[in-house]
Amino acid sequence: MADEPQPETPKERWDRNFADLLQELRVAQTGVQILFAFLLTLPFSNGFPRTTEFQRDVYMVSLLSAAAATAMIIAPVAFHRALFRQGRKPELVRFGHRMATGGLAFLLISMVSAVLLITDFILSRTVAIIVSGIAALFFITFWAALPWSRRDWGEPDATEAEITRRREHPEDFEKPTDQ
Repeated sequence: MADEPQPETPKERWDRNFADLLQELRVAQTGVQILFAFLLTLPFSNGFPRTTEFQRDVYMVSLLSAAAATAMIIAPVAFHRALFRQGRKPELVRFGHRMATGGLAFLLISMVSAVLLITDFILSRTVAIIVSGIAALFFITFWAALPWSRRDWGEPDATEAEITRRREHPEDFEKPTDQ
């Protein structure tokens, strides 16, 4: 009979959580940097002087929220450098999670603002607002509503009773903070 896999230690869990977080940040960072670069070059394009005051305001919202998203998504790297080899991985993972979540929120604002800016430039204001609202709903659905609705799925092999217990008594499943 094969040896059963050993459950991971708290240190191994924090290391895995940190590696997972870094992989997620790599994906998000690429998207936010491309959007930010596009927004940085936009004022230098030939058509930008034809924008309305509303469009320039939307541009500023998009640009500043992309800058905030960039800062927040890259922040865990700087935090890691500051805490390197200090045995504070749990703190780093929790901070990184908060920064990634905030960065994605700012990225959502920037993406929807960019959609509004471009659609308002080429279509009527009413159509632009409708299209941007649909884009916002799309992002909110896939980045927030679906993940939050699935938070209590439990572990892959968990029984319905275990999932229910996890939902009703989350304190029994919290990770220790003194590791």
